[in-house]
Formats: sequence, structure tokens, C-alpha cells
Amino acid sequence: MKRILIVALVAAAALAALPLLFSDRSQRAYQGWVEADTLFIGADTSGRLVKLDVVEGQATAPGSPLFSLDSRSEEAAVGSARASLARLQAELELAEAAQKRPEEIDVLRASEREAIARLELAAQELDRTRVLVQRGTATKADLDTATATEAANRAVLDNVRGQITLANLPARIETLRQSREAVAVAKADLAAAEAALSRRFVSAPATGSIETIYYRAGEVVPAGRPIVALLPPENIRVRFFVPETELALFSLGQPIRVACSACQPTDATISFISKNAEYTPPVIYSLEERAKLVYRVEAIPTDPTALRPGQPVDVTAGARP
Repeated sequence: MKRILIVALVAAAALAALPLLFSDRSQRAYQGWVEADTLFIGADTSGRLVKLDVVEGQATAPGSPLFSLDSRSEEAAVGSARASLARLQAELELAEAAQKRPEEIDVLRASEREAIARLELAAQELDRTRVLVQRGTATKADLDTATATEAANRAVLDNVRGQITLANLPARIETLRQSREAVAVAKADLAAAEAALSRRFVSAPATGSIETIYYRAGEVVPAGRPIVALLPPENIRVRFFVPETELALFSLGQPIRVACSACQPTDATISFISKNAEYTPPVIYSLEERAKLVYRVEAIPTDPTALRPGQPVDVTAGARP
């Protein structure tokens, strides 16, 4: 009977201690540090750095200039592409316009009026000859001559009118198509040259601060090498590790408290919990080995400017009330 009483008392004491145990775990401080995803910004082509628009520690806004490379070759390419486009556009306008100049068309219209007058005169002469042939005062040869003269003048008028129509037409369809395609290619070449020129002047892609400058004005920068390192505040993370036995205390979206020796405590929100352990124990998962399992947890600070990359921090579950 006494043994049963002792066991009951021990069990009751254990149950009473469980809330204290979990309370202590929830207030435990986990060691971590401040992590930063820095943007390394450079040029996609090599060149000589001619200007730096920022200094280390300077705050930047999206679109603010960072640096520029020597752009004389690119500027010359843009000028050449613009001149080529202007020449081809002029050729296209000429092909789309009438084949003859207005002055030449005026000469053809004067010839048309002359041909009309000659045709009218020949038609009148033909009518008179027909009447004279009927009266017997003109021969059949006279009628044939008058008929041939009227037909010749009609042909001259048709020829002049055909020349006027042709003079007002643009170039042949094949010539027009070729000119239009040449203009389209020239526009694409100009766009490519302007894009290459714009890439020599690099601006900040986001708000942040300049952490490091790797090259100075006058130095030649290889393609793809970073020239400045930009740190956006939203890229700052708090990283810490939680033992496997206490992983249940944390969940995505949970607020936590971050403190360090050289900063004011701040709040953060858990944004990532690793699914894989950072340490692989032996095959047998004893209680001692399970305690060595840790999982990486990351959190987004409410005030990123209060933390510095690489800074050690202490994390507790639960934010400031």
C-alpha cells in the first residue's frame, strides 16, 4: 500500500513539473547570427571604369546611378546605326514616292494636251474626208490616209497617258519590300546599339546600402565581376539552430525575440524551418544522439536596420508583448 502511494505521489509531481519544463524551454535562448543576401552588381561586358557615383555606406534608391564604364565605342555604334537608319528611311520614302519628279510629270501632261489636240484635228480631218469620198471629190487613198493619221494620233495619246500613269506609280513591289525590310533591320540594329550603350551605365536595382566597392575609377573591370555590393534591408535574415527535441516550439509565421550585446532587442517572424537536420547521427537514435540533431531556422526581422550582418544574436520563442 505504501509502495502504491509513493508511485502516485511521484507521478503527480512529474505531471505538475511538465508546465514548468515547457515554460523553461519556451524561454530558452538559442544562439544564432545575422545573415545577409548581398547583391553583387557588375557589368555584363568588360571595360574601363570611368565613374563611381557611390561610396561605401551610402544609401541608394531604385534607379539611382552606381557606376559607369567607358562608352565611347558604344556611342559611336549608336551614331552609326542612326545614320544607317536615316539613309534607309530616305531610300524607302523615295521608293514609295512617284518614279518621276513633279517637273517631269508636268512635261508629260503638256505632251498629253498636245496629243489630244492632234487627235481632235485628225478626227475632224477623217470626218471631212469621209464626206468628200461620199460626194466623189476625194479618193479612197485620201480616206485611208486620214484614217491612218487619226489612229496614229490616238496611239500617241495613249502612249503619253501610259507614261503619266507610270510616272505616278511607286517602285516595284519587290523593291518596296526590300527597302522596308532593310529599314526594319536598321531599327533593330539601332535598338541593340542603344541597349549596349545603356548597359555601360548601371543603376541600383533596389533600395539598400553600399557595403563594398571592389574597383576604382580608372581600373579595367572584367565582364561579370562585381563592382559594388548592395545590401537591401529586406535581404537581412536571422539564422539560428534548434535541437530536434525542441523543434515543436517553432512554426512558420511565429514571432520571436532577437537580442544581442550591441543592439536593441527587436522582433522577427520565422520564415523558414529546414526539413533536414544539420547533423546526421549514428543509425541508432538514442536520447543522447537525438539531442545532437539541430535544424536551421530563419526569421525576417521587423526592423532590419537594427541588425548588422554577421552579428551574433540570442533568439527566444515569442515576441515582445
